[in-house]
Amino acid sequence: MSIAEIPKLSNSVPPLQPGDRLHRAEFERRYNAMPDCKKAELIEGVVYVPSATRLRHGQNHGLLMGLIANYVIATPGAECADNVTNRLDNDNEPQPDVALFIEPECGGQTRVSEDGYLTGPIEFVAEVSVSSVSLDRGPKLRTYERHGVREYLIWRVDDTLFEWYVLRDEGFQLQPLSDDGIYRSEVFPGLWLNVAAMLQRDGKLVMKVLNDGLATPEHATFVAQLANRRKS
Repeated sequence: MSIAEIPKLSNSVPPLQPGDRLHRAEFERRYNAMPDCKKAELIEGVVYVPSATRLRHGQNHGLLMGLIANYVIATPGAECADNVTNRLDNDNEPQPDVALFIEPECGGQTRVSEDGYLTGPIEFVAEVSVSSVSLDRGPKLRTYERHGVREYLIWRVDDTLFEWYVLRDEGFQLQPLSDDGIYRSEVFPGLWLNVAAMLQRDGKLVMKVLNDGLATPEHATFVAQLANRRKS
């Protein structure tokens, strides 16, 4: 399709194109004029528009989202969102596959803008990478790191591999998988992920391990802390 053949949008707003270099205000103006566009991201001033989501991505995304949602149900003061737009600065507006955050009134580091967008770094972000590994492990990782995302999980589907990063003083550090094959969140006590069970789509074992985490004293203490912050 030639430039002349690109259909014009309402009010002559040009459509977002992968590789466009924009600031956030113009990115949002174009995005809002494209109601059929389900996902677009601005990373370091560059627009990324993914292709249609295939089943392999959607199935794994759904399984991971289910794990996080069950954690939130058991953890008042924590909240999650699926593919939520996250305003970070004028050059960065990602739309992570999975977001897990502490509610602002419970001491969380992200806020909700007047027009309903999450603003500022989310505590825990997860990306399901099928065709986006280079983006998720490159520019997006550096953006999340710089803005203070505290934990970052990448599920590299084709590589049957999880990467779990924790923010330290020197930046993101890749965490080794424990001897029992379970990742345990530092920011969200009780959030336990059995890697082998998730890769094998063994939902029963995934939930058993999560429930083991939710039954720990550390999780109970965390829930109490969130409740106390809400009161204060």
